[in-house]
Amino acid sequence: MMQAAKERQIILDPACGSRMFYHDKNNPHVLFGDVRKAEFVAMDRGRARKIVIDPDVVLDFKNLPFVTGAFKIVTFDPPHLLRGGASSWLVKKYGKLPTNWEDDLRQGFAECMRVLDFGGILNFKWSEVDIPASKVIEISGMKPVVWTKFPKAAGTHWIQFVKGAEHVEL
Repeated sequence: MMQAAKERQIILDPACGSRMFYHDKNNPHVLFGDVRKAEFVAMDRGRARKIVIDPDVVLDFKNLPFVTGAFKIVTFDPPHLLRGGASSWLVKKYGKLPTNWEDDLRQGFAECMRVLDFGGILNFKWSEVDIPASKVIEISGMKPVVWTKFPKAAGTHWIQFVKGAEHVEL
């Protein structure tokens, strides 16, 4: 097991993809991880677009290589697509859930909470393309503190959990 790579890396993103929602895609406080390290060119609405997945650490969010309590914040934005072809721009950009997606997400939530320090924040992002957020929250086994759907038309949710006494042992 590892500590965070640098003392100042207090945030973990274990499924960073192309780091699309980050203002500073190289923020020194964030340790960017992903199961993929790749560059793709895929068609999006008739245009060829380049997608770069370049994590600091290649890892699997279901088995994080960090000690318990290593981070103050974890931002968890796992793949949310069940459908899509191998050449799909959306699948290349965001990844695709396996058929046993419930187990993957359950393990991912457990690992994210494990590497959070007591009182730490888990920021969870979910897009309801194929699966309702309420189903995913049910799978997490946790009660959110904040649940914001934005924008309503896109079905994207930002949900926050706080690691407290009820989350010490999942």
